[in-house]
Amino acid sequence: MTINRRKFIGISGLTIGAWGIVPNLVFGSEGSQNSEKLHDLTKDVKPLIRSDFLKRQEKAGELMREMDIDGLLLTGDVNMRYFLDMSWWRSERMFGAVMNRNGDPIWVCPAFEEKRAREVIGFGTDIRTWEEHESPYRLIKGIMKDLSGKKLAVGPSVRNFIVESLRKELSGTGISLVPGSPVTEGCRCIKSEKELAYMDLANKITKIAYREAFTKLEAGMTPSELGAHISLAHKQMGTNGGSFPLFGPTSAFPHGTKEIRKLSDGDIILNDGGCSVERYRSDVTRTIVFGKPTDKQKRVFDLVLKAQRAAMKAVRPGVTCESIDRAARKVIEDGGFGPGYKYFGHRLGHGIGMEGHEYPYLVKGNDLKMKPGMTFSNEPGIYIYGEFGVRLEDCFVVTPDGGRYLGGMITGSLDSPFST
Repeated sequence: MTINRRKFIGISGLTIGAWGIVPNLVFGSEGSQNSEKLHDLTKDVKPLIRSDFLKRQEKAGELMREMDIDGLLLTGDVNMRYFLDMSWWRSERMFGAVMNRNGDPIWVCPAFEEKRAREVIGFGTDIRTWEEHESPYRLIKGIMKDLSGKKLAVGPSVRNFIVESLRKELSGTGISLVPGSPVTEGCRCIKSEKELAYMDLANKITKIAYREAFTKLEAGMTPSELGAHISLAHKQMGTNGGSFPLFGPTSAFPHGTKEIRKLSDGDIILNDGGCSVERYRSDVTRTIVFGKPTDKQKRVFDLVLKAQRAAMKAVRPGVTCESIDRAARKVIEDGGFGPGYKYFGHRLGHGIGMEGHEYPYLVKGNDLKMKPGMTFSNEPGIYIYGEFGVRLEDCFVVTPDGGRYLGGMITGSLDSPFST
């Protein structure tokens, strides 16, 4: 069967006004497709400005002082973008910055790239260069001596050849290498109001894109065809986004399978994907049934939804990350789909921000306590190989008194995948 627009409006629990979107944003007059009604929701988004990055650098400096760290080495990755608003490709040539407690970052750059670097570096004017036959690590040693530093933290994504070359260069100097993740993650795990606004919008856009694409379901459709509809809807709303849909028994593979299955009546559709707004990510999964669900499909779906709700109810500052995983897992185990990871084979959730998966994680053994401003996915699932899988995923932020979902449009039931 085909889910037409009238039927999908009925099952999706649409209350578009809750987001301040005109009713014709997604669906036009009865009997006509209206993807053209989707419009750019990002055109008025205000990007981060210089003061935002200075606040991040100030916070990093505070953490470095608390941990007695004198320098923090960052190379061309997301941490450099986060703290220094700087993108640089990663190659075999060392390029990076040493953030410090004394002032602006100090840069290490291949000499032939200096003019290009000066065009794009926005923080710090001290750029120390090395010729092709010279060692950039000797420059870093000199920077640490100039800072009178004894402890150099290394960003978590700095590659091993750089770390080992530094270790060799610093041997016998009294300068030690320590992990930089307590600084980088200590800053990035707490989101500002502006960051949360980006993530709210990104999650909202992804959910609208799914809702739009689901009106186009047809028997015989391939996953890539549904994915193309979702990508197009994201693009019409101003983002580059996508998904990987799984149909029928392939939905039991949490991250997909090489099997390509066309859509048939009675199939579970498990759809996972996202987009970004100002580099801040969404991550959303919805599970629906194409046609009439079986009793088992309904029972498993209801159990997963109950688990997601139990996890969200447990969210509040001061509770441990592992306790949120446990809240959801207990529901699934008590429902007969345990023990442990037997059917719910992955952790409950991951941190999210500039990266789709980032620190911290909602998983057994993580006794980190939640703080307001932390953001996570909440994505319980049950996967029965040879039959089907069900997963529901929404991102949330920890608030002073609990938690709040990002992007709204939370699943109400199997018949209402996008309620308010």
